[in-house]
Amino acid sequence: MQYTDLTRLTAVSSVDGRYRTHAEALAPYLSEAALIRYRVRIECEYLRALVKEKQLGIAPLTKKQDALLRKIAEPDLAEVEIIKRIETKGWKHIPATNHDVKAVEYYVRDRCAGTVLAPLEPWIHWALTSEDVNNIACALMLRDALAEVILPTLRTVEGELRALARTHAATAMLARTHGQSASPTTFGKEMSVFSARLRRQMETLERGTILAKLNGATGNFNAHHCAYPQVDWVKFSERFILAFNTKGRVRLEPNLITTQIEPHDTYAEHFDALRRTNTLLIDLSQDMWRYISDGWIAQKKIVGEVGSSTMPHKVNPIDFENAEGNLGLSNALLEFFSRKLPISRLQRDLSDSTVERSFGVAYAHAYIAYRALLRGFGKIEVDRRAMGEALKAHPEVLAEAIQTVLKREGVANAYELLKEHTRGESMTVASLSQLIETLPIDERVRDELRSLKPAMYVGVAPLLARSAVRNRGHGKLS
Repeated sequence: MQYTDLTRLTAVSSVDGRYRTHAEALAPYLSEAALIRYRVRIECEYLRALVKEKQLGIAPLTKKQDALLRKIAEPDLAEVEIIKRIETKGWKHIPATNHDVKAVEYYVRDRCAGTVLAPLEPWIHWALTSEDVNNIACALMLRDALAEVILPTLRTVEGELRALARTHAATAMLARTHGQSASPTTFGKEMSVFSARLRRQMETLERGTILAKLNGATGNFNAHHCAYPQVDWVKFSERFILAFNTKGRVRLEPNLITTQIEPHDTYAEHFDALRRTNTLLIDLSQDMWRYISDGWIAQKKIVGEVGSSTMPHKVNPIDFENAEGNLGLSNALLEFFSRKLPISRLQRDLSDSTVERSFGVAYAHAYIAYRALLRGFGKIEVDRRAMGEALKAHPEVLAEAIQTVLKREGVANAYELLKEHTRGESMTVASLSQLIETLPIDERVRDELRSLKPAMYVGVAPLLARSAVRNRGHGKLS
């Protein structure tokens, strides 16, 4: 094997190398082959739309023509290879185009030549600019990858979070603010926070629209209008783009006011929403890492798996670390896309085209991370005993409760009194009990404070966790 031979070992990108099996679900939507197939589909659908425009005077498709056009619109990988050869080396009588969209056009022309579709050959790619084909192809690729791969996987992640929230709604846990012991919470409540956040971002992704354009070389329907001024090409463009909305909530919408290129503002909106999703999952990954580090979450041992090359005892949180790293990589690309793509010199320049070819890399790193999170969830067990011991070791978290009750009873300088005895001190149950005995309060109130336990001082955290589960992570109370 030579390094010039592309395999998973020689691939420069980890997406197509080490992580190929983790990311291959995106290949039908975001690979080079997928881009070519979407372009062919658009060329064929455009030809079909022209035939339906009665004012052009084209004879309706016969059953044989319709069947053949549908077949051409769905090229297999062997046909995609032919299109690539037309672009790079030439094929049969067609010289190399060094132009990817023109190669698609010539392929469709060749497949129509000498068939029942031959009379339609002059209408293939008629009055189109390459960007008409490209921008709709990219919009469909993003939409379909989101609908078929990204969102279903995110729903599974959110489902795991809701399951943890439901199971551990009342599992008391020491909270930390600024890394220090703080008023207790429950593990389920903490998971419900991430569930609610993730659900909100998923809804933003699902409700999003992606704008697409079909309006010629500089966005004015110049060639269309010149040849057939009687046709309402604006309406034609709207119908053509809206016809692609056959499934899912993410929709394509026509953008009628553009330069040669669709300005990609909705791409940026979409990438920003995905980046926010990834960011909250980085937050989750880091918190899970800390819970594992503190011993509050145990990891199941996998037979044959090695944690360290030198320390045999280790079971590392590799899945949450893997997720964090891949989410960061994805976000770096998504941020660049959002910053770069809405900018184009005058009518257009090709710098957006080369950037669009990396959409799959950004999606892939995100998808690899989501799958890593799911593997991580499958390996963990919440250690209620360890969480309980941590609470017992920090009775000082009751200082907030005590000073709040003292204020209720009208004790002056209650906060300052508790601060003097607890701030920065290593409290024990005994020392806290001694403090309670010295407070200037009625015995009734003293009994109330004596009954306080860190594990019971969780407020309405169980209610919040269960409510979030019932409302599927929306963060609403029922």
